[in-house]
Amino acid sequence: MAPRKSSKLPEQSAPPEKSPGARDSVSRRARVIGLAIHVFTAAGAAAGLMALAAAFQAQFPAMFFWLAVALVIDGIDGTFARLARVSETAPEYDGAVLDLVVDYLNYVLVPVVGLWRSGLMPEDLALGLGILVVVTSSLYFADRRMKMPDNFFRGFPALWNVVALYLFVFRPPAALNACVIVLLCGLMFVPVPFLHPMRVKRMQAMSVAFTCLWFGSAALAVTQGLNTNMFAKGGLIASALYFLFASVLRGRVK
Repeated sequence: MAPRKSSKLPEQSAPPEKSPGARDSVSRRARVIGLAIHVFTAAGAAAGLMALAAAFQAQFPAMFFWLAVALVIDGIDGTFARLARVSETAPEYDGAVLDLVVDYLNYVLVPVVGLWRSGLMPEDLALGLGILVVVTSSLYFADRRMKMPDNFFRGFPALWNVVALYLFVFRPPAALNACVIVLLCGLMFVPVPFLHPMRVKRMQAMSVAFTCLWFGSAALAVTQGLNTNMFAKGGLIASALYFLFASVLRGRVK
């Protein structure tokens, strides 16, 4: 479960012009690598399109497979970008903005369409809740206070792909689904902490372990067509409880 890397929406300004000498100092090889990493990040949108197509066709295991591909890309592209110094080698593309665009597709839009097409709720109710999700999530993505100084998220970090997986696996009643979605929409605007599984230093080893548990349980659920056994469900419950506990603990430790 690897949430977004961006802490805020950057200023929409063009990168500063570099002097001819500075541009010449960037080798062609380094520039090609920088551009390739931007393309790699953008490839997450291609995975999102495949997931969206699967959602419209009600092929929900395939939808979550492609969302997982996008999640892997999102989880590793930042490391590549830092190693290649893309802000220097390919500065005409804003990697943070690109990341937010791709994340909005995969974390918000695709899961909303999946829930709308799922039959887990009446279609009109699902569509109305989807409108609420995309509007509130748009505001959240633009919130400059998205990250706390210690890298906890401020408010629920719009992980609707994760929420959708839980709803598909556990299939609660429609009324409970609606209550969960409305509650989480509200929690995006409440200054409560949510743990970033990779960037928060406190309890990092345990966070990584429970993240691996979550990925394994989610993969098992998807391979079993979302009609999974208690091993996968138990792993999903345990990891959710850990992240909830760690977030509550952050609220108490100043």
